[in-house]
Amino acid sequence: MARVDWAGLPVAVRAAVEARAGAVRAVEDVPHGITCRFAAVLSTSGGRLFVKGVPADDAWGRTGQTMEAAVNTAVTAVSPRLLWRVEAGGWDLVAFEAVEARHADLSPGSADLLLVAAVLEEAQGLKAPAGVELSQYVDRELGGAVSAAERELLLGDALLHTDTNPHNLLVGAERAFLVDWALPAAGPAWVDVAEAAMRLMDAGCSAMEALAWAAGFKSWVSADPAAVELFVRVTCRTRVARLGERGARPWNAQLEALLRK
Repeated sequence: MARVDWAGLPVAVRAAVEARAGAVRAVEDVPHGITCRFAAVLSTSGGRLFVKGVPADDAWGRTGQTMEAAVNTAVTAVSPRLLWRVEAGGWDLVAFEAVEARHADLSPGSADLLLVAAVLEEAQGLKAPAGVELSQYVDRELGGAVSAAERELLLGDALLHTDTNPHNLLVGAERAFLVDWALPAAGPAWVDVAEAAMRLMDAGCSAMEALAWAAGFKSWVSADPAAVELFVRVTCRTRVARLGERGARPWNAQLEALLRK
């Protein structure tokens, strides 16, 4: 669906934002993010903030924002703090502290790789806040493709981000941030490491370079090889079902490289 800019939002929506944040003086559109229809950094009389939103009838988008708000208290060590959420003019919006940062460079030799590793390492120990029920990663992503015995191998209680692409990894002057927690799940902590390693390969790192980077994480080093093999095998199979043999080939080649662990 098409994105909407600040000027394209209903008057009631803009009024609701300014009632909380102050008069908007400048807008920097953010074109990325799969769960929102509007996203921008707003410079207001009250300061800078990041606001994103979806139409109130977008059930999937609202679910993402609800989950992001629900886990925010648990992720503020690695992600900006939630400021407020409001529904107005047929839209549901959430606002976060704005950070001075850019998208991470995950290419070979990038200095960002150390900062990204640091923030992901900090995220490895996160748990969902009390009272927040998360789907198990294996059920949400691989449900129906594993047996009951296989499912046990992929259960875990780590709070997973599950979408560690460069648009969700922001790098500032001294640290990185892991943003957009709209798709959290529970599972083994190494799953986020595996997915991030594949992003490194997307950015041009060799399998050897990506695996050397992943080897800096205790969860990856200690992961049960049988669980990793199951994760790779079943994920490859589900991608073939979704994309076809040819379409899934490059993705699955990256996944299979993880078996060299």
